[in-house]
Amino acid sequence: MNELPTGTVTFLFTDIEGSTRLLHELGDGYAEALAEHRRVLREAFTVHSGVEVDTQGDAFFVAFAQARDAVAAAATAQRALASGPIQVRMGIHTGEPLRTDEGYVGMDIHRGARIAAAGHGGQVLVSQTARELVHDDLSDEFALRDLGEHRLKDLSRPQRIFQLVADGLEREFPPLATLQNRQTNLPPQATPLIGRERELAEVVALLRRPDIRFLTLTGPGGAGKTRLALQAAADLLDDFGDGVFFVGLAGIADPSLVLPTIAQALGVKEAGSLSPADALEGFVRGREVLLVLDNLEHLLAASPQVSELVLNAPSVKAILSSRAPLRVTVEHEYPVPELADPDAVALFSERAQAIKPDFRLNGDRPTVAAICRRLDGLPLAIELAAARAKVLSPKALLDRLDQRLPVLTGGARDVPDRQRTLRDTITWSYELLDETEQMLFSRLGVFVGGFTLEAAEQVSGADLDTVASVVEKSLVRQGEDRFRMLETIRDFALERLAEDGELEQFRRRHVDFFLALAEREASDTQTSLARLDSEHDNLRGALQFARELDEPRLELRLASALSNFWEFRSYLREGREHIREALDRDPEAPAELRLPALTRGTMIAIKQGDLESARRLAEEKRRLHAAMGDEKGVGDSIHLLGLVAITEGRYADARALLEQGKSIRERVGDEADQASSFHVLGLLAMDEGQFERARAELGAALAIAEKHGMERWIANSQCDLAFAELGDRRVEEARLLFGEALAAAARMGWTENVAFCLVGCSALAAGAGELDHAGHLLGQAERLCEEIQLKLEVYAEAVQDRVADELRSRLGEDRLEALRAEGRLLSVEDAVSEAFAALGSS
Repeated sequence: MNELPTGTVTFLFTDIEGSTRLLHELGDGYAEALAEHRRVLREAFTVHSGVEVDTQGDAFFVAFAQARDAVAAAATAQRALASGPIQVRMGIHTGEPLRTDEGYVGMDIHRGARIAAAGHGGQVLVSQTARELVHDDLSDEFALRDLGEHRLKDLSRPQRIFQLVADGLEREFPPLATLQNRQTNLPPQATPLIGRERELAEVVALLRRPDIRFLTLTGPGGAGKTRLALQAAADLLDDFGDGVFFVGLAGIADPSLVLPTIAQALGVKEAGSLSPADALEGFVRGREVLLVLDNLEHLLAASPQVSELVLNAPSVKAILSSRAPLRVTVEHEYPVPELADPDAVALFSERAQAIKPDFRLNGDRPTVAAICRRLDGLPLAIELAAARAKVLSPKALLDRLDQRLPVLTGGARDVPDRQRTLRDTITWSYELLDETEQMLFSRLGVFVGGFTLEAAEQVSGADLDTVASVVEKSLVRQGEDRFRMLETIRDFALERLAEDGELEQFRRRHVDFFLALAEREASDTQTSLARLDSEHDNLRGALQFARELDEPRLELRLASALSNFWEFRSYLREGREHIREALDRDPEAPAELRLPALTRGTMIAIKQGDLESARRLAEEKRRLHAAMGDEKGVGDSIHLLGLVAITEGRYADARALLEQGKSIRERVGDEADQASSFHVLGLLAMDEGQFERARAELGAALAIAEKHGMERWIANSQCDLAFAELGDRRVEEARLLFGEALAAAARMGWTENVAFCLVGCSALAAGAGELDHAGHLLGQAERLCEEIQLKLEVYAEAVQDRVADELRSRLGEDRLEALRAEGRLLSVEDAVSEAFAALGSS
């Protein structure tokens, strides 16, 4: 496929006129005619240097670097199709779209498609921008007829449209299918709808279903409900013979005025003794009409009357935008989601260019994507942020988004006041709540990353009905088993909580709840780890709240309770920092609070290669246990000091310490502790190159772990025993063990052990001649180690270096680095799959 052109690009859109009718007329011959139509079009595009961007059904989207080539391709195609049964409408438009991995996005794409949709079979329409580019460069065989200004179904302001005229092309057509040729009062919009293709298609499809008469688009303020409703209505103009009418209700305060406002929009006059409501009902009863009722959330008392109006008129439908469903029997609700990343970036870029014409994404695409995610994909928030592009670079804007609401001000003057700033928009929703709902809404702001109903009940004093009410009013969103607030809305809630003087109280309740959860789930079982994973953002928030409350003891208790979680989930960098800070802030805490943090802090420091800190923490742990007369704890501390000595390369000291710790554990510990001793002695033997001894020690550790069903220890022992088998050149045994260990580590989400296994699998792949696999696995293992700041143990690092040297020798430095780079780009899931492929061929 040719490279898509960039910069100024001309688009050609095609679509078959009356495809459904043709299908019925041609029957079995339709498929053959469709295939011939595609062949003809593709041949014309190719001859004139067009690049096919997308094909959907019977429509083509093609890009040209030169506008004259697009015109020539359209003429060639239309002439070739003229004598066949299929007639195609075409639209040509020029712009500067945003290029993505999937193709193009942006306003110009939508405008080009809308221009094509306005035409008729055999007709070629050309936009003003394309005409300006091609006018002086047009071949003598072509002319452009001015069809005047037209409002397209993208709801933009009038656009001048031209028709391509040439020999062999039909010249006379019915009026264009544009807004001025339809009965409608749909208001013009400053820009076309960006993104939302999936949502738009779904909404249009719902309104075309005979059983759906009353569709309510719900979502928070700024979600783009109104814009989506308007575009769906524009796309449905041809479905409603008596028109599509917009009724704005934001400025109406009295529910009794809703029906008269609808009547006014439809031009219904009072007649004789009939009330406005009766006159309206009589007017719509025999007509095909689509009503677009905008902002009904503050007028819910009028819902029964609106519902009755629609029900009594068989050919009338209504699409509504509301922050809360109306709760009438005929209603079908459609929650409007946040914008997906590519669409959000395209929207930001379009709006930024509108106020700063030289704005280009260039290398800022990841930063703009991060901005859009921080703004929850809310179109209004993104537009307000883009308005700052005139004075702030994307990076500077991202840095300022910690205070979202003050930054997001200064919207366009031609939008409602409540949409001029994001705070005004959220305030509009907040004021729809009653006092109890407002109180709960503010208190729910303390949750970070969502919450369960149980958490809301215990922390915020919620009840199910009130939670359901704030969900209905689009201030809280509901998932399968959790609720969440968009971060922009959460900022507003916290502001209200602070104004009410309750911020400290409910932050303390939040800390207490999640401390109890962390202490209850402080184990390495998959169930506990998964529970803590689901609340990771809240746990981070609780640590921050404890710090802000200046409660060092709370912070240490929470850090100690989470220390297992951080190590076993490979949050090494995060865990080590929190443990260090908590220990430093509360040096006088009781031993039972410090010891869990000291234990895991030592282990994480060893894994990250900070041996000085590891030794200091282990020595403090030994002193505390000795002061308590806890011999088992002393033995555990000596064991940790032995690990430090191994990592430092002091093998004689390490063996002495480990044997001493093992002796104490055999006397006063349990068998699980002994498994740990066997395991680490096996690691020491590997580092010393004594692989047979290492196999014996690690085999003993594995046997104990299997006896007691210790899932994590089984996977760990399998991985390290596989390295010992590899060192002893027992390739088949190593392959089986690495396969079992990798499967378990991947299932548990244990990044650390996945990285070790990938190093081992790279060695097996290299030995089997699967050099690309080996290079990819090395790259992925390196990425994971960097990501969690893990330093490989001596034996694994030696294997890693040996594989790299072998690949360098066989492939050369450049190829090795290319394979490593490719491996780093893999997802963990894809890397694991590749590792299993390598194991299968080794």
